[in-house]
Amino acid sequence: MTPPPSLPQLRLGADGPLIGAQGLGCMGMSEFYGATDEAQARATLELALERGVTLFDTADMYGLGANEKFLAPFLRAHRGKALIATKFGYARTVERPDDWSLDNRPAFIRTAVENSLRRLDVEAIDLYYMHRRDPAVPLEDSVGAMARLVEEGKVRWLGLCAVSAGELEAAHAIHPIAALQSEWSVFTRGIEAEVAPVAARLGVTLVPYSPLGRGMLTGRDFGAALAAGDARQHFPRFSADNLAANARLVAEIEQQADAMGATPAQLALAWLHAKAAALGVKAVPIPGTRRPARLEENLAALALHPPREALDALDTLADAVQGIAI
Repeated sequence: MTPPPSLPQLRLGADGPLIGAQGLGCMGMSEFYGATDEAQARATLELALERGVTLFDTADMYGLGANEKFLAPFLRAHRGKALIATKFGYARTVERPDDWSLDNRPAFIRTAVENSLRRLDVEAIDLYYMHRRDPAVPLEDSVGAMARLVEEGKVRWLGLCAVSAGELEAAHAIHPIAALQSEWSVFTRGIEAEVAPVAARLGVTLVPYSPLGRGMLTGRDFGAALAAGDARQHFPRFSADNLAANARLVAEIEQQADAMGATPAQLALAWLHAKAAALGVKAVPIPGTRRPARLEENLAALALHPPREALDALDTLADAVQGIAI
């Protein structure tokens, strides 16, 4: 399959810009998933924009700031076309790389946004997420501080990550939330019951991360091929105890995909787009890749329209996944 000639577009939030219906997760270009060929990663960025991808996702702690710096030349060359989303919330820095504590205090947010603006070399961040919520800090304080960044022109739209339906609604009452980023895939279905309906009602765009199950949904042999230094080797779903059971589930997806001339990744992404439509919510998944060929494969999912029985078959798999927590 080949990507459609132009990507469908969805509106970011209630009044944001139209963006391509699939974005690009850039985290793996700098950390966690093994060594990166930077020239190939830059080619992937350029090809994504050429193919209609407009939302590029990073965070201040990816590569301890290196991922934002890596994206800066690309953003300078394509400002006005490429929308950058970044995040704050983890205390992790170059000086404290193992500090995974959360900080949502207004003073921390102020420092974080200035650092991200400098590393990205942009005048404003298009979409600024709270990476994770620190429950010790009231939303009035954290989202209130984010709202002031919008007023000052440092940030254009606000987002949250991995919050509950109630937290989303409460935050939206303080300042409109354009996007909610949460894990969502054939293997991870937790947001469907409560979060997705609230997002649909509020006009919030869902941005599913790890829509390919952290790569597992690309094929049954994926987990056995992880390179040295790949953080996924430490994730429960990739452990020796769980990998074989999960590979059998991926094999079922491969069989369905083979029948329609597609790859398991394409079917998994097509399932996600269909599920979002069925729930009446806007969704722009951000599968991450560093390779142009994988990008083309993922975008081709937008031209795939699986039959109802194939979608229904995938609906049954999530309950059988082993080691779903990171």
